[in-house]
Amino acid sequence: MENPTAAPGTGPSRRSTLAGLAGAAGALLAAGCTATDTSPGRGPVAGASASATAAAPAPGAMTLFDNPEFNFSGLLALGAAGQRSSEVGEVLTAVNAINKAGLSAQTYVQTFRNLGDQLMKAPEGGGPDRATRRFRALRASQYYAQALFFVLGSNDPDSEEALYRAGRGAWDTFCRLCDPAPVTAKVPYGRTGLPVWLFRPDASGRARPTVILTNGSDGQNVDMWTYGVSAALVRGWNALVYEGPGQGQLIFIERVVFTPRWENVVRPLVDWLVARSDVDTRRIALTGLSMGGCLAPRAAAFERRIAALVAMPGCLEPWLGFPPELRKILTPNRAETNAVWNKEVVPELSPADAATLKKRFEPFSAPAMLAARKGRMFTDFHTPASLVRSLRITDVVGRIKAPTLVLDYQDEQFYPGQAPQMYDRLRAPKDYVKLTAATGAQLHCSPMAPQQHCEVVFDWLGERLAGG
Repeated sequence: MENPTAAPGTGPSRRSTLAGLAGAAGALLAAGCTATDTSPGRGPVAGASASATAAAPAPGAMTLFDNPEFNFSGLLALGAAGQRSSEVGEVLTAVNAINKAGLSAQTYVQTFRNLGDQLMKAPEGGGPDRATRRFRALRASQYYAQALFFVLGSNDPDSEEALYRAGRGAWDTFCRLCDPAPVTAKVPYGRTGLPVWLFRPDASGRARPTVILTNGSDGQNVDMWTYGVSAALVRGWNALVYEGPGQGQLIFIERVVFTPRWENVVRPLVDWLVARSDVDTRRIALTGLSMGGCLAPRAAAFERRIAALVAMPGCLEPWLGFPPELRKILTPNRAETNAVWNKEVVPELSPADAATLKKRFEPFSAPAMLAARKGRMFTDFHTPASLVRSLRITDVVGRIKAPTLVLDYQDEQFYPGQAPQMYDRLRAPKDYVKLTAATGAQLHCSPMAPQQHCEVVFDWLGERLAGG
């Protein structure tokens, strides 16, 4: 079996590193400006793949915004329409309004926040019925999430917590209106507990296969509906949504950052599930979306009750998703690292790059998040950067025993080449699927094709867990 090359070349000097950092931060959020996926394909979906060029960061993708960061987020919102967690007309109308006003974090945040506020009010005309209110709230949670993503770069970064609460309120409204409503609880974890929502196809109490859906570093609960809950329910599965450390309530309100020991997060979730009579304990699956493609495999390496695992995409080292110019700043010496960061790097950052870095590092440092909310750049680079680097799972993937599906995407922007590397390291029964531009499923997490994405995942899970 062919192995992709993973070893980096000799690093540049500090002078060239610092010069190269200008503009590099924008690649952290965006659509493949600085990374091209050169990994070999194994078992791609049917159809020829479109070729990529250095000048086209998102080959074959719809262009909503000229800026690739905003374009990628816009594509996620647009693609969610297939699962009823957005509306094509609403998203495109917002896109047009933003472009007309002039694309910026401020116009993006204001437009999508206003759209969320509008949907949480009663529509004009007659009173909305339960189904109307339910799906308006779901779409509102999507639009609040869109605004939340860029709020640190807006004129009011200190509104971040309030914006999260607005999106969470819309999500909770949606959940209350579901039939049956998901079971909610706080599963024991540290000093905060883990908020959970267990969606079930019905309230019969029948034991069903159950999938635990793991989000990434900046997704919201509505993304778990788009990339798993809806698909699970129509197939007669339960689906568990949760917010872990570094995510949702735990970061934005409780200020609990990510942990490299994700098995300590998943284990209490499994404990809670196996105590329920409506869960088939022989068929508990675990998925991980985006950076969750690193977190979920880490958990499965130590939690043996996981019957099947899906990494979406496979990710061994999230730290490699940051530009090399940025990674080279981190040294074992905290004082030296932070001196370079504060004296040589931060003063040279553009406002856009500064906002990007604030966003990317906030779930790894509460002080960084609080500084960003006040419009300031964090001064301790060493601590969050070291935490990101500690998420590396290269040495534990071989411990996974559960059958594993590793997804990959043509033109993967964040973790190019890592999915095949994970596949090669696995010793469990395994499969690899690469989603491509031939069916509009390219780019990180297939933003334009979440339905197709879910079909691949749940067809595989259905085959692996049929009959227990």
